[in-house]
Amino acid sequence: MGGRTIDWVYLFVAGVLEIGWAIGLKYTEGFSKLWPSVMTIASMIVSMLLLAMAVRSIPLGTGYAIWTGIGAVGTAVAGMALFGESAAGPRVLFILVVLLGIVGLKMTSGH
Repeated sequence: MGGRTIDWVYLFVAGVLEIGWAIGLKYTEGFSKLWPSVMTIASMIVSMLLLAMAVRSIPLGTGYAIWTGIGAVGTAVAGMALFGESAAGPRVLFILVVLLGIVGLKMTSGH
């Protein structure tokens, strides 16, 4: 029930693509720019497809939480790096708490 290795790979890539489409939203300017919009929508679709493939063997709650966690942590870090968003201590601490949750869910998933 802990998931096949390939499904964990799908889940990780789906999470990375979630970061890509979340960051892409900034560049679409409300979906008013064609190519950033196309890339963002393509990332959304592939991310969702990979998530769907991953939860064939990974428990749904675990897979979804890890997918959103990867997206949340990655997007927050990318926002700091790309857009000058706050990197204040408390914000970084809570990002690390989410990361700890992701690792904890993977470690307790049984695979």
